[in-house]
Amino acid sequence: MSKYENQITIFTDYLEEFPDTDELVWILGKQHLLRTEKSKLLSDISARLWFTYRRKFSPIGGTGPSSDAGWGCMLRCGQMMLAQALICRHLGRDWNWEKQKEQPKEYQRILQCFLDRKDCCYSIHQMAQMGVGEGKSIGEWFGPNTVAQVLKKLALFDEWNSLAVYVSMDNTVVIEDIKKMCCVFPVGAYTADESPPDSLTACNQSKGPSAACPAWKPLLLIVPLRLGINQINPVYIEAFKECFKMPQSLGALGGKPNNAYYFIGFLGDELIFLDPHTTQTFVDTEESGIVDDQTFHCLQSPQRMSILNLDPSVALGFFCKEEKDFDNWCSLVQKEILKENLRMFELVQKHPSHWPPFVPPAKPEVTTTGAEFIDSTEHLEDFDLEEDFEILSV
Repeated sequence: MSKYENQITIFTDYLEEFPDTDELVWILGKQHLLRTEKSKLLSDISARLWFTYRRKFSPIGGTGPSSDAGWGCMLRCGQMMLAQALICRHLGRDWNWEKQKEQPKEYQRILQCFLDRKDCCYSIHQMAQMGVGEGKSIGEWFGPNTVAQVLKKLALFDEWNSLAVYVSMDNTVVIEDIKKMCCVFPVGAYTADESPPDSLTACNQSKGPSAACPAWKPLLLIVPLRLGINQINPVYIEAFKECFKMPQSLGALGGKPNNAYYFIGFLGDELIFLDPHTTQTFVDTEESGIVDDQTFHCLQSPQRMSILNLDPSVALGFFCKEEKDFDNWCSLVQKEILKENLRMFELVQKHPSHWPPFVPPAKPEVTTTGAEFIDSTEHLEDFDLEEDFEILSV
């Protein structure tokens, strides 16, 4: 690994440049015409926050590893997907990054959420230690579903971004449950003797299911899937690609066995991805309070792989800042995903009667901060373990 340390990976030795073609490239819900918009395409890709292996950070848990090289790639991919959601939340999908240019304060604050320190809410330290509650030892490789469950739990401690994180079960997204989780009543709307229906819940139940929420908590929606047994079933390819066209797209977590990538788009039948397998030195906040972000953006052409080489275990990500974004996503899914004979996943209105009741996740009752809470693993039993997702029929 030494030749990769403390530098940005140079892909040109083994990467074919984008071909000269009239095909469209889709990146996280935006299209680029390859022949005439190549520089705009590369600028869009380099604007994504790029998280890689790091070394020389403080040991995880005080005595654990001080580098995640060799085991942290899926955690880094989860960070990239979440960071994209936060960029969309605070800066918008059309925001662009330019090297050496002063960025909005929200950008710096987002970046600081992911620094490799135990007091940063989405650091490698927090993710690895929360993974203990999912049955993963520190230093053990995570799969897409485990990362999704970890992000869902860490988000409970993140008051600034205030995300609702929904991770689907059994390849099924339940509209009723998401609305129950995301529709919140403004503070002060009820007196101490009153409470909204089901406390935090759902869309003005007294006004019927079509009523708009009084307030919508921005939604990070993660759909873990198994798209085959040992390799991806070709029947899912078109539906999988369709997800990258949706304006709500946050891409996908996946890759090859024990080799995770963050997929952000596609060209033809090739997936475009950001690769975390580069070891760089830990970067901390400078005295000015600013983070030097030069190593957090990939400035080379991104890598590509045939979609047929994708491991069938993946997790799709979507971000819905407002309720109308979620309603639009539901319409797109019904139009593009549910039309297939063998569906990639299901979208249902009502909570299945044979499932346990849906309870929106809530921060455990502890007196410490979130960072302190998961600095120790002794309280992790306060979280229910989630079952792995089922394999789709093929």
